[in-house]
Amino acid sequence: MGLLRFLAQRAAATLVLLVGISIVSFAIIQAVPGDYVDMWMATTAAQTGQSRAVLEPQAEILRTQLGLDQPVVVQYWRWIVGIVTAGNFGDSFFFSKSVTEVIGLRLPRTLALAFTAMVLAQFIGGALGVYAAMNQYKLGDTISTIVAFLGIVIPKFVISLIILYYLAFVWHSPYIGALQSPEYLLQDYWSLDKLWDFFKHVWPILLISIWAGQAYTLRMMRGNLLDVMKSQYIETARAKGLSRSRIILVHAIPNALHPVIMNIGSRFEYMVKGEIEIAIVLGVPTIGPLILSSVAERDMYVVAAIFMLVATIMVVGNLVADLLLALIDPRVRQAAMEGNA
Repeated sequence: MGLLRFLAQRAAATLVLLVGISIVSFAIIQAVPGDYVDMWMATTAAQTGQSRAVLEPQAEILRTQLGLDQPVVVQYWRWIVGIVTAGNFGDSFFFSKSVTEVIGLRLPRTLALAFTAMVLAQFIGGALGVYAAMNQYKLGDTISTIVAFLGIVIPKFVISLIILYYLAFVWHSPYIGALQSPEYLLQDYWSLDKLWDFFKHVWPILLISIWAGQAYTLRMMRGNLLDVMKSQYIETARAKGLSRSRIILVHAIPNALHPVIMNIGSRFEYMVKGEIEIAIVLGVPTIGPLILSSVAERDMYVVAAIFMLVATIMVVGNLVADLLLALIDPRVRQAAMEGNA
């Protein structure tokens, strides 16, 4: 019951946090000077040569139709009520369709790429961290350290620009700014050929994300494992005559993994933000370019919904990480039960 109470308390805290995130997300969008109607007036005036004074009556009608003439508090209340009661995130002004429909394809792509990159980065970084710790101060440890630091200090957008340059001007790649080749766009089922074509389009995103993501895991795993190997129970296991491989695999690595698991939620957040950043540079049709265009068009419900959904995923990811740690570590589970007794 203690663990269930722990889960209930964390879920309640998560709900309060999400309410706060929704307020901040909406407030950030409203803080930007102007709204969609102002952008519409500027675009229409540039295209038709009409003055803003001539367009003002039409602008007021449009502002009333879109509900932008209401106070910010009223706009927020209508938006949040629509989300809670009907899962409706509002309508996109620019696309003239529901926000759910606009982000319905792009958000799953972003999350799928970020999740795939996170899993591979955690696995690769963890494996390299174990190798580096077991070969401390040797050539393999030095190379791993250099690779890790490069992944941390080089901005992802810089790597993206370098890869984009080679793709466009050196290799003349046809796989830029898309997720599929034209012959697979209408194919509604996945085949090996379509999967391989998809990989040829997204490998830069995965490569950059994995390189940046594994660096932190590598350094964390290396440091944790070196600390664990100095523990008293490891010395006891050695004194009992256990083999080195058994000590490392059965006793050392599981305990060194705890901080890594604790950071899964923040790692997924890092991967999602990284995917958005890389996608903007490479022009891949995921959430990143949509955020950029929606901010430019003052399409506030699209931007607010993306912020809200991404933040929700981050918060839930941290909650899942805490639960995983409680499940695999009896000490955490016992502390949760004692704290809620």
